[in-house]
Amino acid sequence: MLTRGLYYIATMLGVMVVFGVFVTICVTVFDINLDDAGGYLPLILICLFWGFAGSIVSLFMSKFMVKKAMRVQVIDTPSSSDEIWLVDTVKRLAAAKGVGMPEVGIYKSNEMNAFATGWSRNSSLVCVSTGLFSSMSRDECEAVLGHEMSHVANGDMVTSALLQGLLNSFVYFFSFIVASAIAGALSKNSRRGTGGLYYMIFRMVNSVMHTVFGVAAVMVQMKFSRWREYRADAGSAEVVGADKMISALQVLQRGSAVDENLKSVRAMCISDPQRAIASLFASHPPLHERIAALKKLK
Repeated sequence: MLTRGLYYIATMLGVMVVFGVFVTICVTVFDINLDDAGGYLPLILICLFWGFAGSIVSLFMSKFMVKKAMRVQVIDTPSSSDEIWLVDTVKRLAAAKGVGMPEVGIYKSNEMNAFATGWSRNSSLVCVSTGLFSSMSRDECEAVLGHEMSHVANGDMVTSALLQGLLNSFVYFFSFIVASAIAGALSKNSRRGTGGLYYMIFRMVNSVMHTVFGVAAVMVQMKFSRWREYRADAGSAEVVGADKMISALQVLQRGSAVDENLKSVRAMCISDPQRAIASLFASHPPLHERIAALKKLK
């Protein structure tokens, strides 16, 4: 966790340097005035603050929000053979992955799915749906749990939050720069405080740029999400065997009912039956491609 944190601090410092170079070029070429923003560094820090604020808060509240939204029943004391098996399996997988024992929960849903969340590798939550638990064999359930524990071990929740914060910062920053440049050029006045036309153009262009850069940011986020699913599949195959993971994905491929309540946590789940219209916006790769990737591992 410490190594990962140092890595992202170094990444953020690099991003700030790139921001500074980009701002200098834009200011010189387009004669952009940043007096209202306080200058280069304050603008960068403001964008980073607002970019990361929401994603970091969501990360730390993720377990609480998911428990409430999905009405998760956390298994504190197993009361049946199935619950005993579920807790023991997660405990064994956590040990194999070298992470702390997560909270284990079940939520009622006919959809076959599972997800993991939490703010750190040693403070996570792993949940399975009743539909998955009743439709899959023990081996297949074990593979799904191995997939979710791989997400935990890989620190995917933290990485996703940091990436989202970074992308948000880029959206705020580049929207401001592009809007300032265009407003200055069209109003024939690069000084922000001397004309209503500048403000009108700036607000319009800034809104449009937020949408444009926001769409691009979602595409990058979903690209990372698809990549981490392949990595989690491989991580599960390492500890339980590729055949079990392939079998579990084949069961998912045959389909199950779609649970509308899962919309808010869809990217966390092992599969996403509601494929996006464009593959660039899909949080999960097609199941047949994931199966093919696992067969290559074999």
